[in-house]
Amino acid sequence: MTKSIALETLLSNSRPANAVIAWRKDTPLSFNDFSALAARWYGAFIASEHTNIALYCDDSFDFSAALFGAWHAGKCVYLPGDKLPATLARLTAMTDGFAGDLPGAVQALPHTDSTSVVWQPLSTQREQLVIYTSGSTGEPLAIFKRLDQLFSEVHNLAASFDTTHHTGTLHTTVSHQHIYGLLFHILWPLASGRPFASNALRFPEDIVRALSQGPASLVTSPAHLKRLPAGLPWASCRHHLQAIFSSGGPLSDSALSDSLLLLGQAPIEVFGSSETGGMAWRQRTQSEAIYWQPLAGVNLRVTDELLQVSSPHNADMSWHGTGTVAKQTSLGLMLHGRSDRIVKVEEKRISLTAIERVLSATEWISEAHVVVLDAPRLTLGVVALLSAAGWLLHEREGKRGLNTALRHVLAEHIEAVALPRRWRYLHSLPLNAQGKLTAVALKNCFDARRA
Repeated sequence: MTKSIALETLLSNSRPANAVIAWRKDTPLSFNDFSALAARWYGAFIASEHTNIALYCDDSFDFSAALFGAWHAGKCVYLPGDKLPATLARLTAMTDGFAGDLPGAVQALPHTDSTSVVWQPLSTQREQLVIYTSGSTGEPLAIFKRLDQLFSEVHNLAASFDTTHHTGTLHTTVSHQHIYGLLFHILWPLASGRPFASNALRFPEDIVRALSQGPASLVTSPAHLKRLPAGLPWASCRHHLQAIFSSGGPLSDSALSDSLLLLGQAPIEVFGSSETGGMAWRQRTQSEAIYWQPLAGVNLRVTDELLQVSSPHNADMSWHGTGTVAKQTSLGLMLHGRSDRIVKVEEKRISLTAIERVLSATEWISEAHVVVLDAPRLTLGVVALLSAAGWLLHEREGKRGLNTALRHVLAEHIEAVALPRRWRYLHSLPLNAQGKLTAVALKNCFDARRA
């Protein structure tokens, strides 16, 4: 494994000029290429009067060079998760300008003598990154990060997962415009000297093709792992695959089973949030318990059944609440979902997670999501992906018959007054650009004019 470099001195304490930083399809991109492109971006940002800049690049190598060019130029970088018109309109009010693959954006200078740029170590105490999380309401919330928060998390990822056996190319199905993709696919490999692919893998066929080329690891999410088609030639890439990382949501038992069967190994699941950074990890087989271990450098405790975290990834080292219900055992942590997933319906405390678990255990539903609907009064709605048996029952007995069958199953577990009253059955879920399902997207499935 190449010696790890502190990211604040990545450009000033350089790797060998010909060291491969990334691959763009079959073309290697060297540290010299990275430094030269970062210098072109640095020159463009120094010439710009903008201080707060929204950066969006489809290509991960271009993005990484632009990011470090902006940081060295003293800019604060805002990371939009997509480039939809509504997102850009919001960013226009929050930033001074755009950079990268956005309309009217700052671009790297066409030519710069990179040897004329004297790279100084980055000042890590400044807030130079703004990321967004949808939160519980779906409204984007800006989270400011100092560089020392990011770089300490990269250091702890290396302490947790760096190994001499993991030397292959890092491929990803998730975007670097999100904190998980940024850390695992850009910052960690830049620090460790491990090459990353400049393009994201959009389809399962792309995953097979990429992992068949040679030693590799995969940075992905439950949204992708639960949609691996069995008919593809997965055997061609199993012996190349060194590790799978999954984050962004809970990994279902069926997705774990598919990963073991098709990819030949269990993913390393990472638990964290945009606010707190990474907190814990686990790697399980179907026969193992579901205990989580703290990431290196992270302290976790449970107070009044809620998980708290103290780590250098946070704004300070004090204890921060996470809103996650947890239990501490001698084997590790057991996580039981967010506390805000406990709601009162007709004065009865109801676990939305428990309802989802019961529904997903039936033969009719592949995946279920429970939504709190508060107009005209608080009721529960269900958005579900049906299995083949579910669609067969739907066709035979209609939506009303399927509703009745599911409510009958749930009646054995929850009070009748809290049974879901509205149901939506879909063939696919309305995922966003990050492959995540937001609260707003779920609520939008319910039109007030429909039952």
